[in-house]
Amino acid sequence: MPLNETKSVKELADEIKAEYAKANDAVKELAEKAIAEAAKGVKTSDAVKETADELLTKMNGLADQVTTMEQKLARAADFERDAAQAKSLGQQFIEAENVKALIDSEEKRGKAQMLLKATITSATTDTAGAAGAVVNETRLPGVVAPNDRRMTIRDLLTPGQMDGSTLEYVRETGFNNNAAPVAEGAAKPQSDIKLALVSTTAKVIAHTAKASRQILDDAAQLRTYIDGRLRYGLAFQEEQQLLNGDGTGQNLLGIVPQATAYSAEFTPGSATAIDTMRLAMLQAALAEYPATGHVMHPTDWARIELTKDSEGRYIIGNPSGTAQPMLWGLPVVATQAMSVDKFLTGAFKLGAQVFDRWQARVEIATENEDDFVKNLVTMLCEERLALAVYRPEAFIYGDLGFVA
Repeated sequence: MPLNETKSVKELADEIKAEYAKANDAVKELAEKAIAEAAKGVKTSDAVKETADELLTKMNGLADQVTTMEQKLARAADFERDAAQAKSLGQQFIEAENVKALIDSEEKRGKAQMLLKATITSATTDTAGAAGAVVNETRLPGVVAPNDRRMTIRDLLTPGQMDGSTLEYVRETGFNNNAAPVAEGAAKPQSDIKLALVSTTAKVIAHTAKASRQILDDAAQLRTYIDGRLRYGLAFQEEQQLLNGDGTGQNLLGIVPQATAYSAEFTPGSATAIDTMRLAMLQAALAEYPATGHVMHPTDWARIELTKDSEGRYIIGNPSGTAQPMLWGLPVVATQAMSVDKFLTGAFKLGAQVFDRWQARVEIATENEDDFVKNLVTMLCEERLALAVYRPEAFIYGDLGFVA
């Protein structure tokens, strides 16, 4: 049958299904008639067979058309659903039939309701109901950096400046004092003084960082942040070197490796770490270098502060107080640069001095050919310094006895 091109796919499908049903009924009627005649012994005529063949051929053709139309209807439904999902909420609302009716009404008063075809979510993918793209993020300015360690060792020492790369000083290493009362006309006793030249060199502590020109121009605060972090990293390593440097290669020879080992003048009864610190002060005083401070790990200072008497009362200060860390009248510097269960007590201003050859500085350059062609910037942070430990006996280093 001819198809009307102005009809919809659904209307055409309904018409074809109706034709198929008629053909099916005709075949059934013809089959029932042939069966009844065969029961009476009447032979089926050639005309009836031809009619049956024509009906079956027509049915097969109509069946193929029904299948094709059903597939087209399924694809059309998928297209309509996808198109609706791709539309914004505003588009879906405006195109809703009840909304159109309300807009087209003369009074334009009333209520229109729209049922969404998908659940609205915060997804940002290309899926139904995805509304994550309209969500504004809240970003706080700046960079949240880890907390910096407070550097303390340099502040304990006497500062100084130096020229050249080598620092030399003369240290008295022995004094045989034979001074004595002398009778008139008698020979005067001779004393012996032994001196040694001590030489050390300035060491460079440095590190670099790279960044693109674009990011430094686009995020001005980043340059300041990197500058600060580089300086902090330099100070962190400097503190380690001033305290614990072993003097090998390009390492400073720090205070701890040169300090005098703790040796108690006597052993008090029921000795504690607090007693140890007092005896270390005594050892420095006996060397004619009265101590000016203590250095220990924060864990050990906490142990000392938590020391109680037999009645459970704190010995060091009041837990609700705000006094600065003090022990036996000297300030306590608690730093993680010192190992746990170790202490350093000494006359820091008299016994040692730090000399700066280059002050800590940050330089920026693009002179490197690789940097130039890639629009990179190299930031160099460095310093050059030397440490002089004039009197090793001015520093006492030992164990607190907390760790077996």
